[in-house]
Amino acid sequence: MNVNYARGQENNDIQPIKPAAGIWLKGDLHVHSRHSTESSNNSILKIINFSKSVKMDYLCITDHDNHVDGDVAHHTWADPEFKSDSLLLLYGAEWTTTRGHGNVFSAKPYNHQNLFDVRDQRDVNIGKVKNSLGVHLSANHPSGKDNFGFSYDLVKSIEIWNSAVWPKNANAIMIWDDMLSSGRMITGRGGSDTHHGTPTASEKPSANTYQAEFNYVGTPTTWVFAKERSLKAIIDALDYGKVSVSSNPFAPRVEFYADTKENGKFEMMMGDNRISTGKPVKFRVQLIGNTLFDTNYTVTVIKNGKKINSYQVSGKVPAVEFTDTPDVKVRTYYRVTVEGTNTAYPQVPKSVALSENMVGLSNPIYFNFDPKF
Repeated sequence: MNVNYARGQENNDIQPIKPAAGIWLKGDLHVHSRHSTESSNNSILKIINFSKSVKMDYLCITDHDNHVDGDVAHHTWADPEFKSDSLLLLYGAEWTTTRGHGNVFSAKPYNHQNLFDVRDQRDVNIGKVKNSLGVHLSANHPSGKDNFGFSYDLVKSIEIWNSAVWPKNANAIMIWDDMLSSGRMITGRGGSDTHHGTPTASEKPSANTYQAEFNYVGTPTTWVFAKERSLKAIIDALDYGKVSVSSNPFAPRVEFYADTKENGKFEMMMGDNRISTGKPVKFRVQLIGNTLFDTNYTVTVIKNGKKINSYQVSGKVPAVEFTDTPDVKVRTYYRVTVEGTNTAYPQVPKSVALSENMVGLSNPIYFNFDPKF
């Protein structure tokens, strides 16, 4: 049975789910500063100050490692501006190779030079180095220019939403579904891939200055459900799929839960994996944050790569519950997308039109997946 209770929710006195242990943090996982040579008017300080102004919690500045011959540590990380008293700054870089690009994320400094030096070697050798560094490697823009051309067994996440331009990500979503269907529990995440800022003080506009109005920090925004406000907790959330993506920092966050015990407690969330009992499971999708009260949002449920249903939701906390039975013998995953009128992003005013109707999306909830795959 499918239940759509979003309309008139306040009258039904249904309260949104609030996970007990953890905190939602929002940020951007793909940003370029002046240490990427093709970037313009985008100092680290400018990026940090902007991120703080739109209430970001964390950030990863991912400059191209080939622009500094792999020596990220003495460029981006050594920049005196690479510090903040409130914004959590991950250590990372864009691993830039002839076979495509990937982002590296870490809670602490690591020897990026080692990974840069093996970029043209066989995947098995690259994997050994990556594992020895203890970093999170993510596939960048998998279906676009400089697409990730390595084995997906090397990565723990994939950039399913690159830049404000939503339509160009359709093939990235297809690749993600292929990887999920094969048994890989790969986290879907976003990244603005912004390179150009707005000139300030004595800076002069470049040919690419206009891009800052269309695509900048937070287009899109990646939310992580972290156990605490720390760099390690952010990486852990990325590792285990406790992630959703919104079109911008002010758009609502998509949350996705499941109740397998039929007790109304919704003990599963995005990234969780259980053995199917063959009994029906109740799922809940809710939108938290700056929802537009007079807007209908369309929640689409994807099961094993195929759409199984759509629901119209609205209200102060738009939400929907539905029930389905995961197969008892084979792998099953569920994820959702949310479409509708996007919340304005005044700081990047032309980004909303590029995102079109895509408001946000969830990571999967899994059944019968082998965690050691």
